[in-house]
Amino acid sequence: MADLMQNPISDQAAQTAGTKGHPKRVRIVPESLKKFRDITSQAEAGGPPEKVEAQKKRGKLTARERIGYLVDEGTFQEFGLLVESRCTDFGIKEKHIKGDGIVTGFGRVNGRPVAIFSQDFTQLGGSLGLAQAKKIANLMDMALESRMPVIGILDSGGARIQEGVDSLDGYGEIFYRNTKSSGIIPQISVIVGPCAGGAVYSPALTDFVFMVKGISHMFVTGPEVVKAATGEEVDFDTLGGSMTHASKSGVCHFVANSEPDCFRQLKELLSFLPQSRYEAPPEHSTKDPADRKIPLLEDLCGMDPRKSYRVHHIIWWLSDDHAFLEVHHDFAKNIVVGFMRLGGQVVGVIANNPAHMAGALDINASDKAARFIRFLNNYNIPILTLVDVPGYWPGVAQEHGGIIRHGAKLLYAYSEATVPKVTLVLRKAYGGAYIAMSSKFLRGDLNFSLPSAEIAVMGPRGAVEILFSRQIKEAKEEDKEALRAKLAKEYSDKFASPYQTASTGSLDEVIEPATARARLIGAFRFLSGKRRPGEHERTGNIPL
Repeated sequence: MADLMQNPISDQAAQTAGTKGHPKRVRIVPESLKKFRDITSQAEAGGPPEKVEAQKKRGKLTARERIGYLVDEGTFQEFGLLVESRCTDFGIKEKHIKGDGIVTGFGRVNGRPVAIFSQDFTQLGGSLGLAQAKKIANLMDMALESRMPVIGILDSGGARIQEGVDSLDGYGEIFYRNTKSSGIIPQISVIVGPCAGGAVYSPALTDFVFMVKGISHMFVTGPEVVKAATGEEVDFDTLGGSMTHASKSGVCHFVANSEPDCFRQLKELLSFLPQSRYEAPPEHSTKDPADRKIPLLEDLCGMDPRKSYRVHHIIWWLSDDHAFLEVHHDFAKNIVVGFMRLGGQVVGVIANNPAHMAGALDINASDKAARFIRFLNNYNIPILTLVDVPGYWPGVAQEHGGIIRHGAKLLYAYSEATVPKVTLVLRKAYGGAYIAMSSKFLRGDLNFSLPSAEIAVMGPRGAVEILFSRQIKEAKEEDKEALRAKLAKEYSDKFASPYQTASTGSLDEVIEPATARARLIGAFRFLSGKRRPGEHERTGNIPL
């Protein structure tokens, strides 16, 4: 035994003559190690070659390739590779499928740790059985305890029918953990295949959902069930494709043209997020001067309040290096939300967009902005609100659809948020929508305005029609338009002026337009110590 400890190579090892007469030892691999390597290599290969090839023909990556695109090279550490289903029916046990149709583990993205699970469609269609559910649940528990984001890559046929209620109970375990982790660690879902039935609710509970054109589909009931139940004929893309959920339902936050593009976008998103509610978002150095002038805002001051423009241009000019990551680009376009940096600090943006529905608030815009605000508040990301809002969108459909109830969500989200909140009124802010957009008395910390902004109960033109209706009615027809313009100017100067609003304390300051970037950076720096990460009241990011 002593000899064996000193020389771990067996006496039976073959010896051959080496160079210069020195013997060369050839190590004999033990049978146990051979067996281990065979089993793990087979498990890592995924499903049968023909199923892997079928996956490729659909233009899709394998489960492990997807992880490889996402994580920093050489950082992924897998666990649960040899887990098998305990189901004894339908021959599943005899197949000895290692991993049970999913890859789970930890890796690093941009140098920071993340937890990842990736469903393998080549093994039992990636369907969720009890063993797979336990692997996901175990990963989520460890991620929560270790305070790191969870990324789920979903490509599955849904619940595993062969396992009956066990598979449904598995979804319950995952949904519970989605909810338990909400507002504590970021959760992101990447849909790169089918996601149907009960499976869709886990992504809906997470913070952000990515989909890829042509290969991603989400629906509670598929086209055949829809046709049988309602008689409607619809294809997969129209019912639950990426653009349907990005533009109509609002389920999808980011749409990619390909899987590599999807993982590139995901990496960019992660660069703005903290690891958990107990951290501040990462700061990046920038060579973009804090005092860079914004001449575009001077031009805005001379623009007709009724003329449309894309608020994206304002955001690009304000942000470091003109970089902006928009969230929900195709949904509720009348309001724009996303991430930018000011002086290296991550900031969340909520901005009315006059290029769509005049920037008015409606049901979808209220839901979109409110949930994003709650995410920002959970993860210590300051809020910049850019206001150019004529009011709430009118109409029977809006009233019957619950604009009162949905609009209240926006009020609640701003009032609840305790992160630094800075507001800049760009052009107009009328009525209840002025209040809703992070006004001073919803506890905006610093509220600024451009010199040409109009802040009032309603627009000057509408106001004079009510206040001076008799004068306008009695005027000669050829004089009415001039009278309206004169009265609107007088009303605006007296009641809608930003100076009037500032005199009451509803605005902190009217600012020089060209210096807006410097003023905003200074404001957020001043407010940087307002709240310590993790010390705020814990709230989940409930789907609104």
